[in-house]
Amino acid sequence: MKIAVIAGDGIGKDVTAEAVKVLTAAGDAFGRRFALEHLPWSADHFLKTGETLPANGYQMLREFDAIFVGALGDPRVADNRHARDILLGTRFELDLYVNYRPVKLLDDRLSPLKNRGRKDINFVVFRENTEGVYVSVGGRFKAGTDDEVALQEEINTYKGVHRIIRHAFEFAQDHGLTKVCMADKSNAMQQGHALWQRVFKAVAALYPGITATHQYIDALAMFLVKDPGQYQVIVTNNLFGDIITDIGGALQGGLGMAASGNIHPGKTSLFEPVHGSAPPLAGKNVANPIGAILSTALMLETMGKRDEARAIESAVEAAIAANQTTTDIGGSLGTTAVGDFVARQITKNK
Repeated sequence: MKIAVIAGDGIGKDVTAEAVKVLTAAGDAFGRRFALEHLPWSADHFLKTGETLPANGYQMLREFDAIFVGALGDPRVADNRHARDILLGTRFELDLYVNYRPVKLLDDRLSPLKNRGRKDINFVVFRENTEGVYVSVGGRFKAGTDDEVALQEEINTYKGVHRIIRHAFEFAQDHGLTKVCMADKSNAMQQGHALWQRVFKAVAALYPGITATHQYIDALAMFLVKDPGQYQVIVTNNLFGDIITDIGGALQGGLGMAASGNIHPGKTSLFEPVHGSAPPLAGKNVANPIGAILSTALMLETMGKRDEARAIESAVEAAIAANQTTTDIGGSLGTTAVGDFVARQITKNK
């Protein structure tokens, strides 16, 4: 299995080292070899060469079974063009239309909600990843003046909306789940989100065993905090998904715990923790590597290696239960020591 590794910037390098350590331990435990190719693409690389990624970079990435990214973003690159080209560019060029965010509380003590625990916080969010307002369609007229006009268009296509909604229902069916909720703002955004309404109703009719519900995005954000246990699968657009998955990260113990996949089913996909690069913390051995480690589990799950993925998640759960974690979730260990503990757990439990 050939995997591209882009550690990126800031704490991306720190957490990627631990994710690779754990991934290697899982491979050894299950007799599987991962061919890891470390690509230097980062702010450092851009500042040194003027290149965000090579001219054939996206084609290079297509040759891998999967891509792992640590984190991207550096204040030395004011417009973060390297991060845009590497991350957003890869999403668009490889058509990674599924943003997959599991929100799973791994220990009751990490819940920020009173009287809500593991049984209440366990759902997934599917965010459309290639359309919406993130496609940069629009412009600015008379920029920098008092008459400035800025336009940012939201793009919704039948193809894009249909395939993400269909994926959400397929996931629910494949995992024995019975509830799919679609979130939009069709009461105010009556054109683009009428398409979401139409497609959702049509696709839901094909899955009579699954209860399909709709909520406006502001209501859903409120209910995620008030009653997260009502959700199993949520599907929404690019912008709304970006926002509510950060709420999800807080529900599972903070963004340091959150993993994600940018997926085109059956093709090369990209996996990453969702936290930022946090340059002031880089190299200080304080960053929480669990989100990065769990992203490797998502990668293995997506590639059909469910036993290995479960072994990694179980080892992470053991680390949290034993308080062998970084300080942000109550432990006293550094980044490296957390990775060491999780890797040992995999080896011990196999």
